[in-house]
Amino acid sequence: MSGKDEPVSARRSRAWLGDGGKNGFIARHHLRQMGMAGRQFDGRPVIGIANTWSELTPCNAHLRSLAEAVRRGIQQAGGMALEFPVLSLGEPFMRPSTMLYRNMMAMELEELIRANPMDAVVVLTGCDKTTPAGLMGIASVDLPAIMLTGGPMLNGRFRGKAVGSGTDIWRMSEGLRAGEVSQSEFTEFESCLNRSAGHCMTMGTASTMASIAEVLGMQLPGAAALPAVDSRRVALAEDTGARAVELADEGLRPSQIMTREAFENALVANAAIGGSTNAVLHLLAIAGRCGVPLTLDDVDAIGREIPLLVDLMPSGKFLMEEFAYAGGVPGLVQRLGDRLHGDAITVTGSSIREAGRNARIDDDEVIRAWDNPVQPAGSGTAVVRGNLAPNGAVLKISAAEPRLLRHEGPALVFDSIEDYQAVCEDDLLDVTEDTVLVVRNCGPRGYPGMPEVGNLPLPRKLLKQGIRDMLRISDARMSGTAYGACILHVAPESAVGGPLALVRTGDVIALDVDERSLEMRVSDEVLAQRRAEWVAPAPPSDRGWTRLYAEHVQQADTGADFDFLLGSSGSLPGRAAF
Repeated sequence: MSGKDEPVSARRSRAWLGDGGKNGFIARHHLRQMGMAGRQFDGRPVIGIANTWSELTPCNAHLRSLAEAVRRGIQQAGGMALEFPVLSLGEPFMRPSTMLYRNMMAMELEELIRANPMDAVVVLTGCDKTTPAGLMGIASVDLPAIMLTGGPMLNGRFRGKAVGSGTDIWRMSEGLRAGEVSQSEFTEFESCLNRSAGHCMTMGTASTMASIAEVLGMQLPGAAALPAVDSRRVALAEDTGARAVELADEGLRPSQIMTREAFENALVANAAIGGSTNAVLHLLAIAGRCGVPLTLDDVDAIGREIPLLVDLMPSGKFLMEEFAYAGGVPGLVQRLGDRLHGDAITVTGSSIREAGRNARIDDDEVIRAWDNPVQPAGSGTAVVRGNLAPNGAVLKISAAEPRLLRHEGPALVFDSIEDYQAVCEDDLLDVTEDTVLVVRNCGPRGYPGMPEVGNLPLPRKLLKQGIRDMLRISDARMSGTAYGACILHVAPESAVGGPLALVRTGDVIALDVDERSLEMRVSDEVLAQRRAEWVAPAPPSDRGWTRLYAEHVQQADTGADFDFLLGSSGSLPGRAAF
């Protein structure tokens, strides 16, 4: 259906462009200023293109060309395209953490859509936080919307072998610290890893959230896995633009797509792909914007039932190129079959079942069969609780050494990541492979912004002994490309007085993943005494965004969104200002 078939009075943009008086004049003549002819104002749908392009976000630096392809699709389908920039969140450069700004991007996108003459919007994202922030923003406005992620890089190649972003960086950097890799080898590796435009090609947070956006139903089938430089992605961008015009006419909204069933599908898929632990935070936040009940218990219960089927780093051996060529998300959807709510509607207007009906799986080693999983059911993200994490913490089972999934050892406690980094190279550090490293004050409020430091670098002393994993606990996050026995997102965090603030060096900590238990062997009486002595840290800032963030961010177990942004507030613009 084209915009010409829709009654022009029904279009939201007509409140700006259809007025015959001064208000309409002001809107239209400024579009003429940009060279648009009057026929652009004949009632065709106005489609916004929200672009997170930025050279400060290298993973999104190619989105300019995708935006042009989206524009072509919009125009070919009879719409008018208006592109606008949105805050871009780049993992390589932003400090202290892009997570500090995820909610800012979501707020900006929400307000820009609501305040401007759009009948639908295409959101272009890529790097880790841009995709969840985009989904949060469009959920809040609930205007017809469709997402297009930028796609992963081509596989890295180093000395004849495929290497993956993030995952192999951690391996090589540990080898450098242990003296097993030379500086020249490390530099050579640096020049071989990122060979094209696109986001991380491992199943890190960017690839995870792109896959989840597709399974949620918010981007076209096949969009998650195709390499950024594949010409089929450009064609898909045109199709996305054309579909946005149809969405403007049909009125299909994110709230009709991102339902409870869709979120359960996303959790199933996240377990099957070995997705990032960050996806837990983001799904909780997106669900909160949609008004859909979703908890850590849902994450754990669904994850227990689903095996790891996609053999990708960091939990497996392949990369996103192989996933795309094996069948991508549509192939995975077909493989998951009845484990998904097949009737869940997608942005195509048809069901998720239809998205996988005609999919092909061309490599059974990459997208495994149920009777040949990479790892058995329950190997994804586990939620553990106890007197150290009463509201929950997460662990990616598939990324940890099995011997550490049931472990008891003495804590070595640090009040900041900087304190730990200052001593981790010290060969005299009092630490063994049984030690439990604890770093606190890295949560949403405490750092602030919950940085990706939870996969603490192992003490050099242990690396030299050949140790490559040990139990680590923090209220921080870790990169989705990382690996290790890392307990993350401890809630409540230490900065608000959570039990993590009360742990002391020498306390025995016990983890039992099968029992979903995380305990410190300290009596209630001793903990009460420590709590009485505890002093809350000073706020991280008394001004600006950081102050607003620290005052209103929720804890990790509910998604670390702002307490005043739960639920959708609709697409009606504010009062006309003219």
